[in-house]
Amino acid sequence: MKPFPFDYERPRDLAEAAKLLAQGGDGARVIAGGQSLGPMLNLRLTRPSLLVDISRLPELTGVETSSDALTIGAAVTHAAIEDRRIPDIGQEVLYRIAGGIAYRAVRNRGTMGGSIAHADPAADWVTALTALGASVVTYGAGDGGRTIPLDGFFLAGFVTALKPGEIVRAIRVPRLSASARWGWYKITRKPGEFAAAIGAVLSDPARNLRRAVIGATGGPPVLMQEIPAEDDALAPALPGIDAIDRKLYGAALRRAAAITRT
Repeated sequence: MKPFPFDYERPRDLAEAAKLLAQGGDGARVIAGGQSLGPMLNLRLTRPSLLVDISRLPELTGVETSSDALTIGAAVTHAAIEDRRIPDIGQEVLYRIAGGIAYRAVRNRGTMGGSIAHADPAADWVTALTALGASVVTYGAGDGGRTIPLDGFFLAGFVTALKPGEIVRAIRVPRLSASARWGWYKITRKPGEFAAAIGAVLSDPARNLRRAVIGATGGPPVLMQEIPAEDDALAPALPGIDAIDRKLYGAALRRAAAITRT
């Protein structure tokens, strides 16, 4: 690596991490798996003065279960989910999504919380967890943190609702009911690459819930009220997207919807 010079700290707990971030101001960045931040440092696309390593904090590597949800620590890796080292919300949904992320080397280090905080529009968790109705649980020095539905967490590509010094502590994912159906379809040029288009559909009659989400649009995931039969009907929801790309998004969404009916 050839990054801009920076200081490195590995705090003992979240409180110390938040303190370091506050002291570092705008020049401080959090690092966990580093699968997105590492290449950016190498190319000097970001030039932090301080990296705060939170990858080994016990508060971020655990999983809490309840009757209606799974709360996954932000530093839990994609590989840990893929390998079934944590519970699932039902129908092996999380296992299958994790197993389709990039390559195994990336999944060994990359974390769910890091993916959400980085907010790359083409990242799998960004779209999938939005469709599943997940929320982000944060930690903030002084206020104890908050819970933010993903519907309002992603503000733009690579931009989130996190405040300065606020850390993603966990992701709360609702469990699927026994009658729920899930559809997920990702279009890529070849396996392992970021998606060109993503469709995710959840139908959960027991909770009177139906969600259809388009991802990899260059901005936040797009929540649809219904699945249009014609690609041109996507134009109002995807302003600035040309007709060819609308076909990709329409195909991904319809194929995801078809999976829920099989």
